[in-house]
Amino acid sequence: MRTISINVLTKESYADFGSFYNLLAPDGHTLGTFFHDHVLMPVSGNMPVGFSSMVISKPDRMIVTKAEYHNTTPEVLLPLDDDIIIYTAPPSNVPVPEKTVAFIVPRGTIVLMNTGVWHFVPFPVHQKEAHVMVALPERIYASDCTIIDYASSDYIEIKA
Repeated sequence: MRTISINVLTKESYADFGSFYNLLAPDGHTLGTFFHDHVLMPVSGNMPVGFSSMVISKPDRMIVTKAEYHNTTPEVLLPLDDDIIIYTAPPSNVPVPEKTVAFIVPRGTIVLMNTGVWHFVPFPVHQKEAHVMVALPERIYASDCTIIDYASSDYIEIKA
């Protein structure tokens, strides 16, 4: 099993996967106290974006055994009550577990994963359970979500 370490979330380190913005420590362009348009999520047509809640549990070990991607849309995550660990791999026609990179996303930081980026359920950092807001076009999880189970030889352990 391959082991990877957790990267600090910076503009440069995350550029290949998407964008992010810390909503609890806003900066940049503003209209008074309104910090606007720092993370944009394009969707096609009149497709409404659904805002959903995901409850994640902290395992004894952070083992990556699968990944998913969406062909037509980016995905947004916002950890609400704990920092989280996400893992991503660049878009490709086949799974690329060997290119997986892990990031710590501070609580209150919205992170957008570009269309096609491989990812799956994040891990809480401090608490046994964490709540994450997920934004995706309505029902995209039913119409555009490819999930791949890795061969055990491709499993990855994320180490803090």
